[in-house]
Amino acid sequence: MRLADRVQRIKPSATIAAATKARQLRAQGVDIIDFTVGEPDLDTPDFIKSAAVEALQNGFTKYTDPRGMLPLREAICHKLARDNGLTYNPDEIVVSCGAKQALYNAFQALINPGDQVLIFSPYWVSYPDMVLLCDGEPVFARTEPKMGFKPDPDQLRNLLSSRVKVLLINSPCNPTGSVWDRPLLEKVAEIVVSWRDLIVISDEVYESLVYDGKEFASIASIAPEVKERTVVVNALSKTFSMTGWRLGYAAAPKPIADAMAKVQSQSTTNPTSFVQQAAIRALLEPGFFPQEMRKLYQKRRDQMVNGLNNLDGVHCPRPEGAFYAFADFRCALQEMGLSDDIELMDHLLTKGRVATVAGSAFGAPGWLRLSFAVREELIAEGLTRLQNSLGS
Repeated sequence: MRLADRVQRIKPSATIAAATKARQLRAQGVDIIDFTVGEPDLDTPDFIKSAAVEALQNGFTKYTDPRGMLPLREAICHKLARDNGLTYNPDEIVVSCGAKQALYNAFQALINPGDQVLIFSPYWVSYPDMVLLCDGEPVFARTEPKMGFKPDPDQLRNLLSSRVKVLLINSPCNPTGSVWDRPLLEKVAEIVVSWRDLIVISDEVYESLVYDGKEFASIASIAPEVKERTVVVNALSKTFSMTGWRLGYAAAPKPIADAMAKVQSQSTTNPTSFVQQAAIRALLEPGFFPQEMRKLYQKRRDQMVNGLNNLDGVHCPRPEGAFYAFADFRCALQEMGLSDDIELMDHLLTKGRVATVAGSAFGAPGWLRLSFAVREELIAEGLTRLQNSLGS
């Protein structure tokens, strides 16, 4: 049997694979501390669940507009104006089955064979493979810990060419937690508008998780001419702990939004109808859940990062956002005589009973990503196990 060439070009998601292996071991009775999780450990707020139940009881279970029901798109427009200072019309919004589908729709709508997408490294594991599935070419701009994993605008300018169709921004970043402040976004925006055909895709799913009093800014808010070149992607998954609900959205110039909606109409059609009703409630009446989660996760961040930096051969920069600690284990690897971060990840899982994700999957060999979206006592126990495993 011969499979399509595009499938041969890509790899399974490393984060999902790591989480699956941890679940399998737990199912076998092995006590695993799981730091792979890419989702909040808190439950979805009751007021959102009640809205979904109410929609089900009222029989709201039929197809909707492929780009999302109008009241939800209006609620998204309200949210973007309220929180981000961005003005959109409902016909510039496409609601999808998670931000992942919104990103994929955008790539499908924008990339022709051979087009390049500039991705900052370390990067979320799915970006390069999504580009490859669209017959595009991912190219990488390395960011450094000493710069807070933020790009040098001069480096960015030198990497652009007529082949680069899309510039991909992820702030706050998975895996590094880097947050691009407004002065940096202004410099990047200036470069973007100097390239006639360059489009920005801005992945903003972690916008509510920014720490130490810092403020999130979207590049689309810098200037109207930048907004006209930007696809803003967001979701309810991280903000409201709704990962399994699969509800994301994109805001884009109408020609791009129309193309994305066309792609979606030939795949999933529309997001789940009663989830859309729950999303309206979340967006219009968010309450204090996002702020409470941010305070809790900042405390957990400090616990995780301080503990990692107390381990021999480990250095962990303090993330400004998201809920991942991205730690440099290269010295520990050398001291332990292990060949790479894949071998280290397996060692920590089998010997230490701690599940992590190898940095190679994010374009950073020798590093590990550890989620602190877990309870404090589990972070403490996991750090103890890491210390014992590294010593062994």
